[in-house]
Amino acid sequence: MIIGQIKDGIVLDHITADKGIEIYKTLGLDKLGCMVALIQNAPSQKMGKKDIIKIDKLIDLDLDVLGYIDPNITVNIIEDGERVKRSHLTLPETLTDIIKCKNPRCITSVEQELRHEFRLTNRINKVYRCVYCDAEAPKEL
Repeated sequence: MIIGQIKDGIVLDHITADKGIEIYKTLGLDKLGCMVALIQNAPSQKMGKKDIIKIDKLIDLDLDVLGYIDPNITVNIIEDGERVKRSHLTLPETLTDIIKCKNPRCITSVEQELRHEFRLTNRINKVYRCVYCDAEAPKEL
């Protein structure tokens, strides 16, 4: 399979196999109106298998969302066919309005204008807790 080179755009590399479609849907890449390539189960020396997403347009990405879904992603910015920036993501320390608190007694359930904010409390187990009620965040978006 041959996927062409990008002149100006973004390449999301080192996505854990089978997480590419979740990222595609979460970022709304189907609504961009430009070429987007989702490559699933590509061979990788480091990971065994990986997913890759190529976006043929420079767009603003929410790196916190990407880091929450898969903290191993590498974000490559391409301009004039050359990589000009490479970022390695990690789990964000805080998540704001990315996930919602599921605790029915949390203040965010009553006060609709409050932001849903979570802090990373356990990096190894990827545990986030609500700053208002200390409830554990759901593991998936």
